[in-house]
Amino acid sequence: MTDKDGQKLTFAQILSKVCRRLGAYALELQTGLLWWFVGEIPLHCVRKFFYRLSGLTIGRHSTIHMRARLYQPAHIVIGQDTIIGERVTLDGRRQLPGSTSELRIGDHVDIASEVMIWNSEHDLKSPTWAAREETVMIEDYVFIGPRAIILPGVTIGQGAVVAAGAIVTKNVPARAIVAGVPAKIIGQRSGALDYRLGRYRLFQ
Repeated sequence: MTDKDGQKLTFAQILSKVCRRLGAYALELQTGLLWWFVGEIPLHCVRKFFYRLSGLTIGRHSTIHMRARLYQPAHIVIGQDTIIGERVTLDGRRQLPGSTSELRIGDHVDIASEVMIWNSEHDLKSPTWAAREETVMIEDYVFIGPRAIILPGVTIGQGAVVAAGAIVTKNVPARAIVAGVPAKIIGQRSGALDYRLGRYRLFQ
């Protein structure tokens, strides 16, 4: 038996590939159930119950609105008083051997609708189109506008603002305001960072 590149495989390699494939199927089933069933439930407490059951860590008074796309939620950590909008993508994938990549979102973070946060992507320099997995950190009091995209390995500093539609490829300093493709600093946030986000939309 050979692999997709035509290399002959030993029995141990075949067994390892079968186990990895079965594990991938299990993750895909979990992902599908979270997307198509849990994500459609219009009650925050019910969704949070199932998200926690799948391994997601989510703090008190935090919520994820409907139709979220979660990848490997066991590697996603969300702090307290954080609101995540509908149709957001949160990527917690960790598939490479020895990988410790994850997604960590702090306290009082406001993430608008249809934001995509990725911690896994293809390595453009790899001759085999291999994956590249790196931790993404969103620190406290960050605001991320609608349809922004955060790429692997990025840290967004405390109190920073990411404008709608921005694509963030590099770290964002604390309190910086960034916009554009790729995102660049266009301003600085001022004032004290000592607030709660308040009430989320009850049936969304």
